[in-house]
Amino acid sequence: MPATAASSRQASAAVLRFLRFAAMGTVAVLILIAGVWASWGAAQHVMLTKGRERGTVDVVRCGPDTCSGPYTPVSEGSLPRSRVVLERSVAVEKGRTYTVVMKPGGDDAVRSGPAGVLYAWIPLGGALLLASVVVAGGLLRTRVAWVMALSGVALLTAAFVTV
Repeated sequence: MPATAASSRQASAAVLRFLRFAAMGTVAVLILIAGVWASWGAAQHVMLTKGRERGTVDVVRCGPDTCSGPYTPVSEGSLPRSRVVLERSVAVEKGRTYTVVMKPGGDDAVRSGPAGVLYAWIPLGGALLLASVVVAGGLLRTRVAWVMALSGVALLTAAFVTV
């Protein structure tokens, strides 16, 4: 009888370890998917510029959430606009000129170049940091967690420096 109880406890412990691994792995993957999803909205315009309108914006007016100014085209087929909207961040200042890529079907612009790419992927950097805690605490994979955390910190630091 004692041998059966011991094997039963071992089996239930193995099942609980597997369930913990599956649950925490799912949470970590969902966090990373959310980070990519949040980043891809702007990153697709910045990274996949073939066929998109590219140019510069001279910021002349800034509100609480957006900045605007005239658009000067650089790419062929792009038309000048008297006013385009650029998302306001700590990196956008009135009186400066920024290279941008126009979002299709509107007057919204996204910063381009290395600063624009890194700025677009900031949500993924935060997701990497958050998922690293789940991987370290829930999955007990400290080396993988350190790699994820350092990758997130590197991405956020590079974005801070370039923007």
